[in-house]
Amino acid sequence: MKKDFGVKPWLYPMPTYMIGTYNEDDTVDVMMMAWGGICAEDMVALNLEEDHKTVLNLQARRAFTLAVPGTDTIRESDYLGTASAKKFPDKFAKTGLHAEKSSRVDAPVITEYPLTLECEVVEMQQQPYGLRVLGRIVNVLADEEVLDDMGRVDAAKLNAFAFDQMRNGYYAMGEKLGQAWNIGAGYLKK
Repeated sequence: MKKDFGVKPWLYPMPTYMIGTYNEDDTVDVMMMAWGGICAEDMVALNLEEDHKTVLNLQARRAFTLAVPGTDTIRESDYLGTASAKKFPDKFAKTGLHAEKSSRVDAPVITEYPLTLECEVVEMQQQPYGLRVLGRIVNVLADEEVLDDMGRVDAAKLNAFAFDQMRNGYYAMGEKLGQAWNIGAGYLKK
């Protein structure tokens, strides 16, 4: 028997992505985001509340980075998603994380995050449910430590974590269970 919960935004896994922008004084702003992701071959969609300082930065700079944090930065990443940059303008500095300026977009690359998408803002859409920011991916950066023997990103080496919105927890991800578009291929023959 199934229990009825009504309308809830419950899907799992929810991603944990880190949006990196620059403030008006060129200091680094980073916030965790779970509502968004890939929406086309070279596009990402961020669904944000308009009152975030990050939104003002996106409007002003028209650029951002979108990074996948590893479990080794879970404490810092959670703080960056909890603390408002409006209340804590030095929140990034408090974490001890490091940033470099992207060579492709006007946004910071957080050196401790193993995978980073460098993006340009294409459109900011006012929707009945909030703000959607569409960004074009102009480049992907990956630490060599997360690459396999063929030079491709190995998801298991990212040590990424997902957000559980049902119980407000984080869960480690990474164990490969099978090859996509292959593990279920036997059903094609039936």
